[in-house]
Amino acid sequence: MQFTQEQQNIIESTGNIRINAVAGSGKTTTIIEYAKSQPASARILYLAFNKSVKLEATKKFTEKGLHNVKVETAHSLAFKYIVFKHNYKVKGHGYKTNQIAEILNLQATGEKHAQYIVANHINKFIAYFCNSDVKRVQDLNYLDTITDAKAGAFVKTFYRYIESQTRLLLSKMDKGEIEIIHDFYLKKFQLSNPVLGFDYILFDEGQDASSAMLDIFLKQKCTKVIVGDTHQQIYGWRYAVNSLEKVDFKTHHLSTSFRFAQPVANLAMEILKFKNHITEEPLKEVEIKGQGIAKESKTKAVLARTNLGLLLKAIEYVTEKKKVKHIYFEGNINSYTYADEGASLYDVLNLFNGRHFQIKDAMIKSMRDLRELQDYIDKTEDAQLGMMVEIVKEYGNEIPDIIKAIKDKHIPNDEKEKAEMIFSTVHRCKGMEYDSVQLVNDFITEEKLEKLTDNKKKEKINKDKLNEEINLLYVAVTRARSSLYIPETLMPKDFPASSQIHIIKVVKEEEPAKSQSQFGKDNLYELQPSIEKANSFQQIRQTHKSAYLPWTDELDEKLTTMYCEGVNIRDMMKHFGRTRGAITSRIRKLELEELYG
Repeated sequence: MQFTQEQQNIIESTGNIRINAVAGSGKTTTIIEYAKSQPASARILYLAFNKSVKLEATKKFTEKGLHNVKVETAHSLAFKYIVFKHNYKVKGHGYKTNQIAEILNLQATGEKHAQYIVANHINKFIAYFCNSDVKRVQDLNYLDTITDAKAGAFVKTFYRYIESQTRLLLSKMDKGEIEIIHDFYLKKFQLSNPVLGFDYILFDEGQDASSAMLDIFLKQKCTKVIVGDTHQQIYGWRYAVNSLEKVDFKTHHLSTSFRFAQPVANLAMEILKFKNHITEEPLKEVEIKGQGIAKESKTKAVLARTNLGLLLKAIEYVTEKKKVKHIYFEGNINSYTYADEGASLYDVLNLFNGRHFQIKDAMIKSMRDLRELQDYIDKTEDAQLGMMVEIVKEYGNEIPDIIKAIKDKHIPNDEKEKAEMIFSTVHRCKGMEYDSVQLVNDFITEEKLEKLTDNKKKEKINKDKLNEEINLLYVAVTRARSSLYIPETLMPKDFPASSQIHIIKVVKEEEPAKSQSQFGKDNLYELQPSIEKANSFQQIRQTHKSAYLPWTDELDEKLTTMYCEGVNIRDMMKHFGRTRGAITSRIRKLELEELYG
């Protein structure tokens, strides 16, 4: 195999190094070759980001005959050292808000549902502490993590109580009185100052490491290699730190991407320039050389910033594409539909309908209505629950039929290759790639960044959060191997379309609200937006500016490409400025269904 000069420099390097690798730059291949170049007697630890990466890395090291390389995640390593030793029992999915309130017997105060709000903050305080490198809860200021003014006011009022109860819950875990959580045994592992006994440690995805794991890594007496991409840090909300910026090692770069060609590379570099809106000094320009070769679009994916954005797009898709048989959600599909974790979408719907007897979650059940739940969300910054409320407001009693339609088309993990469309949030497709990618219009825009930074003096701006939002768009764009479909609102100014980058037009005017019958049980697939009801030429042209204009060869070619890439009808309507009837009629005229399925 022919390596680039950058790769070769890493393979031949000595001493502690950090590798800043752009998306698709073959960092795993490089690391494997680095490990191969070390003495066969060397004991090597490769720290993977998650379980799926661990399994894939194990397979690759084994295929290369590198049996001296041990592959672990931070948590699998800690599990072996801590859980077995202390005979702990692990609570796989963590504690729900109501469970914490019950365990600690939290008392309500003058505030409505104060016991649940406090419990929510205890849960997050524990995560904050367990992922940190400090020794005591008292060494942290949890208020530093709060951004919302209403939530901040609540925490400030009850800070001592929240902190003392956080320590009490941790103490109960430590004594084995209650089951422990994954973050807890990782923290206990860090505090035990373990000696791992390896000659080399290869630390992957260093930009999203916890301070606790970084502390363990840096204390080891061995050769250390940390790998990652500064601009792919997207887990700040999980109290991750950019470890690449925390270590003083010799720096190497991998700037050539073998995933995508130069047009996508250029777009990625331009998106990173968005950071100039939030930095005092101009960002050091990132160089990405795209050497990927466009391939046939076998894998097609829709990527979103949020679960809400993704679910709404999936709803559009299953109602538009009647003949689509197979779709797939990266990760557990129930985590997107909130069917099996904590408060469910169905619980929020039952609260919306006043059916308290059908609500399973104790915390939701204690709420009188959605207004009270919204107050809870405001005081806890519970984004997931906030998304559920938005879905219920949008679709109401149509939700059960919608979820059923999605699940009926969903295929199991071992049949993923059969999926005609893959759906994922950016967080769940980290490290993955697809031939064709369509982005949902729920990412940060340059226009929004400009508005926020124009108000610097009036409004306190969370630069770290905005930096992470830009990173999310960058990660999403760089998942594409061959084709990228991106809403025009997400594009850098004056950036051109190309054979690989397709810009989807966005209707900026708000569309009329959906009728409640659209997803009724009997006509689940008869989606007809109310804007189609315009009964005159003038009315239709107001909402569809290109209606009745002739189709050109260029437009037909574009329509064919979008059809083959799996873009749904609604997005085609927005792009071409035409009615649903015009789009479907042209698809029939061009016989696209017969030709391409």
